Amino acid sequence: MSNTQLVWLRRDLRLADNPALYHAAQAGPVVAVYVLDDDAPKHHAYGGASRWWLHHSLSSLAQSLEARGSKLILRRGDAVEELAKLAEETGAAAIHANHHYEPWWLNCERKLAKSLDLQLYHGNYLMVPGSITTGTGGQYKIYTPFSRAVRAEFPPRDELPAPETLSPPDSWPASDDLSGWNLLPTKPDWSGGLRDFWQVGEDAAHERLEWWLDHVDDYDDKRNHPSVDKVSRMSPHLHWGEISPIQIWHAFKHKRSDGWRTFEGELIWRDYAQNAILQFPAYASKNYREDFDRFPWRDPATDEAAARDLKAWQQGRTGYPIVDAGMRQLYQTGWMHNRVRMITASFLIKHLLIDWRAGEQWFWDTLVDADYASNATNWQWTAGTGVDSNMFSRIMAPLTQSEKFDAARYIREYVPELAKLEAPYIHDPEEFGRRPSGYPRKIVPHKAARERALAALKAMKGG
Repeated sequence: MSNTQLVWLRRDLRLADNPALYHAAQAGPVVAVYVLDDDAPKHHAYGGASRWWLHHSLSSLAQSLEARGSKLILRRGDAVEELAKLAEETGAAAIHANHHYEPWWLNCERKLAKSLDLQLYHGNYLMVPGSITTGTGGQYKIYTPFSRAVRAEFPPRDELPAPETLSPPDSWPASDDLSGWNLLPTKPDWSGGLRDFWQVGEDAAHERLEWWLDHVDDYDDKRNHPSVDKVSRMSPHLHWGEISPIQIWHAFKHKRSDGWRTFEGELIWRDYAQNAILQFPAYASKNYREDFDRFPWRDPATDEAAARDLKAWQQGRTGYPIVDAGMRQLYQTGWMHNRVRMITASFLIKHLLIDWRAGEQWFWDTLVDADYASNATNWQWTAGTGVDSNMFSRIMAPLTQSEKFDAARYIREYVPELAKLEAPYIHDPEEFGRRPSGYPRKIVPHKAARERALAALKAMKGG
């Protein structure tokens, strides 16, 4: 009887602190496999930017496995069917995997467990999702008490070492060629900005972590300023599991600064988002607050003006420099500064009165860190529709935000039409009569947009 152990990888593309890989290596020869299943997630199959990252992360992981005498097996299709085939081909005694909490992965795990020895571990969050409960045993819905409860449970578990070597099976099963998956864009190749901005893989994640160790103390003061590099940029590495939050927490546990405590709260927010989708699996497509099902959104599918506004937002052509800089940074690099994410999301929802789900889908396609739980939680927070969310009536003023957080250098980098303007003119060139001919006028005045949004909220409430 073979004692080959399959390791099913998803968003845990690392060797160190990978419980599934660690325990499989203790049990016998390891066959690590990644299955590209585009059907199970339906409309949340990976978008273009995510596929670009996935290609490079898988390539990096394959090299790391080869350095330890192993291989990465690639298969494409229904994950449950492909894993069952591999189990039969290799005579695998068990399949090891780290729990994933997206609804389609939970479904796959349930199906696999019916016919195979599926051994699941907790590896991608600070605390086991669902394990932090209220005094009555229920699940937290509000972030602040959830955060306090998580901190009360610290320290998290110890991190696990990477296996120094991995025993190979008697023979290797067939594998797809990564290049045959066509994850990289070619006609046209729009990924030049991503290549310039990112290093991908487990080694790159730890290099960025080393950098962040020297800068995290400034995070509390500088995190809202997009013109300075004082944010971690760890989000895609965390999302793809090239590094675990456990590893980050232990690297920083000696820190006592406000910056670290604030950043620790961001790690806890990731856990909170997972708890949200455990309670509400359709959180990326359904309002938690059902009264917003009556909200009079402008629908780009039926309203030509709304369709034009949505396109202008996507392309960074709204006439609001901070919004346009953020949307262009997103398309160029696959990432956007967190403060600017809030500004651009608020603009789509409240200035343009376009349903938050249109923004969620655009971010899903264009972000390299597009995470089902975090993306949905952040959009519903901004829209005021979520279980724990901002009030809809709190409407961000993008022009004020731009000046308050000194975004001039950021705007010059991503909106070159405005590169010659100095502050304060660059924050609102139209108001100061400094708008260059190639830069659009505001697609909606701020005051009029605010009044329209509040009127729509009143109409939803029956006022």
